[in-house]
Amino acid sequence: MSRLRDAAATDDPLAIAACDVPAGYRAAVVLAAEQQSLAGTPVDRRDPRRTVHVQEVATPELQHGEALIATMASSINYNTVWSALFEPVPTFRFLRTFGRTSPEGARHDLPYHVLGSDLSGVVLRTGPGVREWKPGDEVVAHCLQPDLQTPGGHDDTLLDPGQRVWGYETNFGGLAEISLVKANQLMPKPAHLTWEEAASLGVGLSTAYRQLVSHHGAAMKQGERVLIWGAAGGLGAYATQLALNGGAIPVCVVSSQAKADLCRRMGAELVIDRAAENFVFWDEQDRPRLSDWSRFRGAIRKLAGDDPDIVIEHPGRDTFGVSVMVAARGGSVVTCASTTGYQHSYDNRHLWMHVKRVIGSHMANYREAWAANELVVRGSIHPVLSRTYPLDAVGDATHAVAANLHQGKVGVLCLADRGGMGVRDPDLRARKLDRINLFQNSSSPALRPVT
Repeated sequence: MSRLRDAAATDDPLAIAACDVPAGYRAAVVLAAEQQSLAGTPVDRRDPRRTVHVQEVATPELQHGEALIATMASSINYNTVWSALFEPVPTFRFLRTFGRTSPEGARHDLPYHVLGSDLSGVVLRTGPGVREWKPGDEVVAHCLQPDLQTPGGHDDTLLDPGQRVWGYETNFGGLAEISLVKANQLMPKPAHLTWEEAASLGVGLSTAYRQLVSHHGAAMKQGERVLIWGAAGGLGAYATQLALNGGAIPVCVVSSQAKADLCRRMGAELVIDRAAENFVFWDEQDRPRLSDWSRFRGAIRKLAGDDPDIVIEHPGRDTFGVSVMVAARGGSVVTCASTTGYQHSYDNRHLWMHVKRVIGSHMANYREAWAANELVVRGSIHPVLSRTYPLDAVGDATHAVAANLHQGKVGVLCLADRGGMGVRDPDLRARKLDRINLFQNSSSPALRPVT
């Protein structure tokens, strides 16, 4: 594995092609046996530091259209948290379902699940039928694996009934020294970024792009007001950059003064600190505090001059009703997750009488992910990485995201044995360095990256 690590770091395709494919590799996994033992434990008492393990696993055999990647770095997404908590659905259910589809799918139905839906790394081997990529190519991965055996997904792969989220609904994900992907997940690694910076982009950025920019989402226009919940988190920070980049007016909602300052350093002028304003949207009996809903709408109007045309919604239960209420007449609430709960309660009069829209948005298709990655390649959008952990501490990294102890994105070094590696375009990096380092420089000493 050390030879593979050295070859992947050289930017020499011949070196990586000369490496043997190891029989096994180290990976972050959850175990089916622990799913059963934790079945009676309340979710709030489950700890990712106890359920995510790093262990040796067997290297899967390549099939048609697939590639093995020497994975230099990855990152933590909220689906890693869900996997670690076996909630809301234990991911082994996904693997069993996938295993019944075909002999190729059966490889994924194992007593362990290799997690991770992001990576940056180097193509190690390609399977039959792969034409666009070769060993030695430096890549990042999009997380959607479409099936396309039925007509549903041929206009938009998110409509494909056979699509799956790699590393969440499939095995052999990115939090590992080697990863198995489909060739139509791969995109060029931005040459001016380190491995860990490049690995922090995929899921968060492409999800925000589809929500905000794509015609499948809000199709944002110049001058529109965009309310962004959790604007200093990974998804929110990418949405804030996309709004600013596209001539919109972000209204950033955060939970601390430090995060408010960070949004302003990104270029956002309109920021609401929920904690400082003491907005509490539900009482102890789980009833809406309508006075705070109205007060929040008033705060937006005072800052932005009017209601938001678009609301980027992902917290779910705690905020969804407020989002529907505050959106402008004819406006859109674009929702991609429910990290605070899936059962949403809202006053439907705000929706139907003011002809608003609720748009479901799940990750992105390959074209949208590629377009978002191109913005990074050109230096228009920047990573929001605040801390990087070694692979052995992936449980701690997952806990940090689960407990909201982070800002921006949390990275994980896989084959890379130190941070700062992988930069191929130092000139572009030097021109953009302040923006690239914004979240790292803004974090407390306890949140700064490993070196």
